[in-house]
Amino acid sequence: MIKSMNVAWWVRRWSELHPEKTAINFENRSISYAELHDKSEAVASWLQSLGIEKGDRVAVLLDNCPEFIELYLACARLGAIFVPFNFRLATPEIDYLLVNCRPRLFVFRDALAEKIAPLNLANYQPPLAAAVVGQKTVDHRVLDYANTTARFNGEKPFVTSSIGPSDPEEPQVIMYTSGTTGHPKGSVLTYKKTFFNCLNANIFFKASYDDIMLLILPLFHSGGLFIQLTPMLYHGGTILLHHRFDPGRAYADIQRHRVTKFLGVPTVYRALLDVPAGERGDLSSLRVCAIGGEQVTPELLRACRDAGLACRQIMGQTETSILLWASEEESLAKPGTVGRPVFHAEVRLVAEDGSLASQGQVGEIVARGPVVMKEYWRDPKRTEDAMSGGWLHTGDLGRSDEEGYYYLMDRARDMFISGGENVYPAEVERVLKLHPAVAEAAVVGVPDPKWGEVGHAFVILHADAGVEAEALHDHCRDHLAAYKVPHRIAFVKEFPRTPLGKVRKFLLLEKARQGGN
Repeated sequence: MIKSMNVAWWVRRWSELHPEKTAINFENRSISYAELHDKSEAVASWLQSLGIEKGDRVAVLLDNCPEFIELYLACARLGAIFVPFNFRLATPEIDYLLVNCRPRLFVFRDALAEKIAPLNLANYQPPLAAAVVGQKTVDHRVLDYANTTARFNGEKPFVTSSIGPSDPEEPQVIMYTSGTTGHPKGSVLTYKKTFFNCLNANIFFKASYDDIMLLILPLFHSGGLFIQLTPMLYHGGTILLHHRFDPGRAYADIQRHRVTKFLGVPTVYRALLDVPAGERGDLSSLRVCAIGGEQVTPELLRACRDAGLACRQIMGQTETSILLWASEEESLAKPGTVGRPVFHAEVRLVAEDGSLASQGQVGEIVARGPVVMKEYWRDPKRTEDAMSGGWLHTGDLGRSDEEGYYYLMDRARDMFISGGENVYPAEVERVLKLHPAVAEAAVVGVPDPKWGEVGHAFVILHADAGVEAEALHDHCRDHLAAYKVPHRIAFVKEFPRTPLGKVRKFLLLEKARQGGN
């Protein structure tokens, strides 16, 4: 048994070595390592009572809360596969994920019950148990998480006395990332990947037992779960968990709790900079601020530095977590760089013909090593495409300089990032074309001062069809998370195309940036 690669074992060990140490601070409630371990053991026993075994999936639709962490640890304790869903998703998107990952249990927040109500949970296969977190009564067939798990307080799982995967390549988490072909794909992340990602993250953050990490990013994303929470649990540090991001509260808690480490996307830092300087408080405890999730401008880095939030950069994706990093000094001295490869990964650039790209030549960023995902869940074709030649093809185009620093040039695929969230145009285009008036759709990401990038959709209607842009916005909101809904919809008669009929999106992007229709 490989205990050292299991987050549940790390929490158990800290509960033995320093039981009173605060693991999680949430809404002025301090949860010690002993309490966190005991609760995760009780939740694991509850999962077993529901018939959940090793390899079964447990899906969660939760905001940042202790219950999310309890379920994450309980699944690791049993070898069940933890599947976090983005709570911003629309009902049809949730339905697709439930059909795709086929969980045995679905746990959701009561405030999200309206999204769940249209789903007939009794019809999913295999049979799906459901539980709700919160005070609101949803349905008599839905279990109350707090009451049912409390019955197992003081109990331990009965299947195994030790903690750890029998094989480090066993799946621990399936984390969905929006699909380039119109549907999300589930990255299968193993115990070994989590362990080596923790090693990378701890080197990057210079993590220690005494650290207090402010976590405001959603836990359903790699940044919150694998770059902040899990590495802190490995080191026995403390997570100051915010239910949602509020810039004023973030500043207040940095001062009050003497926060030492912080990670945010550019949208978060722009919101922090919008707070008047006199209302920011004392930031002297901060030893590391990190920024990632999308490209960062030198102007933003300088503004953060001047505000006492000097940032080091990370770049990665769900399939790899951290892949490239740059220190505060490197980020400013080499404008535009996304850094050099992390310690536990191999990264290179390949040209279109598969050969190594020469210095300064643009190529696709590829990676291999223990931090790379195992596969895409139930998707051998996309797995084969992504893992060609034993290297993960990230879809990002970049170049490197003579010192080995990488610069992101473009995306080989059309994905753009809005407020730290990946948006894949193919997914939005698919939804637009579900509307009976829409014949064709093309979506591009355009710069936005608040969100970094937002969607701009170009739509061709069927002959004699008529529809207002607002009606298409409503249609998108019914099927997509809000951050995926295009901010602007323009009606056109035709798209610019290649001789083979492929849409020339770069021309549409140019048109969108100029404000044209």
